[in-house]
Amino acid sequence: MDRHLTGKGLNFRPPGPQINFTRMLIWLGMIGVGIWGISQIGIGPEFRIQPMFLPTPTATRTANSYLMAAEAYFSAGKIDDPNAIDAIDAYRLGLELDPENPQARAELARLLTYSTRLLSTNAAQLARLEEALVESSRAVELAPDDSTVQAIHALVLDWNASYANTADERRDLLTRAEQTASFAYNLDPNNVLALAYYAEVLLDQGKLAQAQQHAQEAVTLGPELMDTHRVYATVLETFGQYRVAIEEYEKAAAINPNLTFLYIQIGVIYRELQVYDVALEQFDKAIAINEANGVQDPLPYIAIAKTYSRMGEFFVAALNGEKALSFNPTDPNTYGQLGDIYVRSRNYEGAMPVLKCAVLGCAADENEVGGVDVVGLELTNLEVGFYYARYASVLAALSRPGQNYCPQVQPVLDELRRAFPDSPPLMGIVEENEAICRLIATTPQP
Repeated sequence: MDRHLTGKGLNFRPPGPQINFTRMLIWLGMIGVGIWGISQIGIGPEFRIQPMFLPTPTATRTANSYLMAAEAYFSAGKIDDPNAIDAIDAYRLGLELDPENPQARAELARLLTYSTRLLSTNAAQLARLEEALVESSRAVELAPDDSTVQAIHALVLDWNASYANTADERRDLLTRAEQTASFAYNLDPNNVLALAYYAEVLLDQGKLAQAQQHAQEAVTLGPELMDTHRVYATVLETFGQYRVAIEEYEKAAAINPNLTFLYIQIGVIYRELQVYDVALEQFDKAIAINEANGVQDPLPYIAIAKTYSRMGEFFVAALNGEKALSFNPTDPNTYGQLGDIYVRSRNYEGAMPVLKCAVLGCAADENEVGGVDVVGLELTNLEVGFYYARYASVLAALSRPGQNYCPQVQPVLDELRRAFPDSPPLMGIVEENEAICRLIATTPQP
């Protein structure tokens, strides 16, 4: 056989029997038709052949996985994060898949209630508590004989009472809270959450001896629960037993070390005791937790600002107040806090526009600090009342013949007189500023 290239067509087929390609194609076609037929009619569900080229199936997340994630987020302190999924979001997602789960609805209500401590405006806190009440009420409808569900409903009713518009509404909410807490305890006398929340309701009703007894019993029976230590600390704080209250708050923080409102409350007590360095350390812990979770929370900075203001370091106080404002420049409550700091530092000219944003609201072009539109605070509680009083006092203090702000002062004073006629401190401020304006009105202009 020649091994050199000759230019003729080369044949590499070995000698022997030849393959019939036509027959092979017929057999392949018959096999394909058979597979298609089986895939259509099947030979039993366990042997069914799926059509080819379907997308790969993805796992569907269960409601329970969301509820477990919510508990993990809560433990991590990631309760209310507008920039990422948090504990509240996870509970809501879980309930979308399992809407008839009363325990999950109750836990969401509890979390919504606690999360109000992370909100800086009264309007936001009230809206959150109203949502919590909806959730806890639904949980009670689904499981009326569940002691924990009833106990959490009592907690929600109790915290809503703090935001009641009238004394009658507050009294009604507290009465309902006490009845619900008592019912929860009677359903299960060993339920320490029911006992703890019962103590908190009694405290808010002014039944101090009973509150202390129930809170102490709850923390004895349930020392492993954050809630029992928190409630007992609140009771002790009311009695002025600050050192022991701090110890209980610290025990609560040891159980749930990422709940920033616990550190803020510890810091507030130290500030009242004028132990300012330790107070600042507690607020710094809250900031560190928020930074680790990527949460921009103005409250620790407001607490720091108030502390430096108490120390007479108004420049540093103002810096922290402005830092808090940078997180949420539309929050009128923070403008009120910052305006109060300016007043304490005798920066009345700087306080006037900032307090105006808090009380009356302001447009972006007149907002020198935040640069955005701000809606003023509704006159719903004493804290806001003192912002109004501060603003009126600053206007009156800056008034003089030829530059008279008193026409702007009187409407603010009228609002205070209408809202808080039974508050001696506020009525004293009203009368003082009215006297200043009367004096200016009778003083001849130069």
